[in-house]
Amino acid sequence: MPDVIVIGAGPAGLSAALTLRSRGKSVLLLESPGAVSALAKAEKVDNYPGLPEIGGKALLEAMREQALSLGVEFLSEKALAVLPMGDRFYVSAGQETLEARSLILAAGAARGKTLPGEEALLGMGVSYCATCDGMLYRGKNVAVLGFSADAEEEAEFLRSIGCNLRFFSAEESKKARILGENRVEGIELYGETLPFDGVFVLRDTVAPQALLPGLELQGVHIAVQADMRTSVSGVFAAGDCVGTPYQIAKAVGEGNIAALSAAKYLDQKAKEKIN
Repeated sequence: MPDVIVIGAGPAGLSAALTLRSRGKSVLLLESPGAVSALAKAEKVDNYPGLPEIGGKALLEAMREQALSLGVEFLSEKALAVLPMGDRFYVSAGQETLEARSLILAAGAARGKTLPGEEALLGMGVSYCATCDGMLYRGKNVAVLGFSADAEEEAEFLRSIGCNLRFFSAEESKKARILGENRVEGIELYGETLPFDGVFVLRDTVAPQALLPGLELQGVHIAVQADMRTSVSGVFAAGDCVGTPYQIAKAVGEGNIAALSAAKYLDQKAKEKIN
């Protein structure tokens, strides 16, 4: 039985796993089979300190290799449910039932139903983050499909850095089809083809599934304290699932904090048993 199961193999989950190993804790990291994250499809990451212009896939692979070298175990199964049982947690993953003494949720943010062409062109002109990718489209024509409450604010940011954009309301956006073969060429809306170099799909996240009883949410995100603990004792969370901004640096930092808190929790439990 590992000390900690980490659900999610993105920057938050990998950061947590690395920190846990540095604290001498055993870790099993669950990653959904066949899942390809938005970061893995990012052609270039410009805002992660110390690694200018690295590709998203290369960044994830480097983190993963480091985790493997430190003894982190990986399991390619989707977490389906978590059941707290006294001093341990049972995690249903695929056909297996796993056990751990603590849990870190770092499964990212669900984005809801996708548009035609969206998944196929993600990282090839389709983006979910104006802050992350806006500078790639300075002087270019972009469409902003505004599903979220702050979509217009994000659109103004894109305008401020020199993007030529057209904003579409949520009602318009849900009827759009994103066009292109190996690169975004535009969108189709109301039977009309509109050419664009990029498409920003800005939507609110969907509330995570109730993986375990008693997990409290704030809106669509998991509610956490400053030390990343959730409403369930022994369970911590980090990354996009706990809120915006959806940035790599934030996710890595939160994963580190969650891991330190989980290690402290496990050490305290061990002392209680001795006493």
